[in-house]
Amino acid sequence: MREILAVACDELAAGRAVAVATVVAASGSSPRELGASMLVATDGRAVGNVSAGCVDGAVYERCVEALAGAGPSIDRFGIADDDAFAAGLSCGGSIEVLVRAIAPGSADATVLHLLAVRERDAVPTVLRVRTAEPGAGTATLIDAAARDTPQQAQQAQLGSIDLVFGAPPRLIVVGAVEVAVSLSALGSAAGFRVTVVDPREVFARAERFPGAEVVVDQPGRYLAGAGLDERAAVCVLTHDPKFDVPALAAALSSPARYVGAMGSRATCADRIRRLADTGTAPTAIARLRSPIGLDLGGTSAAEVALSILAEIVADRHGGTGQPLRDRTGTIHRGADSGAALDRGAELDRGAGAELDRGAACAVDHLLSAP
Repeated sequence: MREILAVACDELAAGRAVAVATVVAASGSSPRELGASMLVATDGRAVGNVSAGCVDGAVYERCVEALAGAGPSIDRFGIADDDAFAAGLSCGGSIEVLVRAIAPGSADATVLHLLAVRERDAVPTVLRVRTAEPGAGTATLIDAAARDTPQQAQQAQLGSIDLVFGAPPRLIVVGAVEVAVSLSALGSAAGFRVTVVDPREVFARAERFPGAEVVVDQPGRYLAGAGLDERAAVCVLTHDPKFDVPALAAALSSPARYVGAMGSRATCADRIRRLADTGTAPTAIARLRSPIGLDLGGTSAAEVALSILAEIVADRHGGTGQPLRDRTGTIHRGADSGAALDRGAELDRGAGAELDRGAACAVDHLLSAP
């Protein structure tokens, strides 16, 4: 829904109604995540998608009907077996889409405006949307901290869907180099809250990094006080030990899930020795992704940035980095039951522990080399 918030608020502020379609349930190999939304304005413009294109036409017509006065509706789209020309998902999954009209000055319009403000200010917020009667289509805002209370948890189970806003994962890019320009843009597009840190003011200019926070500071000092959580990713691109080593020491001592650094294999080996000299533990050094990125074969700044973000995304979602053509099973992960996801997460953590132990052994071997 983030992709339509700005347009929705602009239209409503101008006194024009909008229709909003939102994916409220998904199973199997569904093309979009829960909360993916399409907006249709009164002039016929459409913003966003609820699928990869296969059912968007039918959903658009539902939105037009809502703008004409139809009440909230929920439609299920799956494989169109009976009619090859009916709207259906060719990927084999299914989605349920809620369509509702929002009028200027309405309670739902106020909710969207408040949500946009909290999203802009990075205030963790839950948008709870009713998906059953009574009140199907109505939405309320809940502070994320209150979401886990027994009362709120019970309400969430009674015909509602919770969508989390205002707390995107962080991507910290150290070094305002050209790769950082592309990585910042890609990270923002992927939903990260991007910060670029560099002590050199001549390079750390906001106009080079639209949509990102630009900080002129010593990277190590900034990262030490950044309050990184377990969803954060840190990419060190500076190629300068006086910046690299303090920044990596701070990042590796934090809970940040992903820490990577750019450089040749010789540079990476030297960096590991310098980190060890600072007292950074071998188990922490083993977390370092260096050389950074997946092997995509590209060499331009944009291609290198893509390989870095690809590794971050694969790590975040437990991906393999292999071609989908060579794999079997569901393409889009995370659409089925939470229990299955929890079991997968446990397996991932177990596999990750084995990888960390193996990496720690490799670090010990490198440090013992002459």
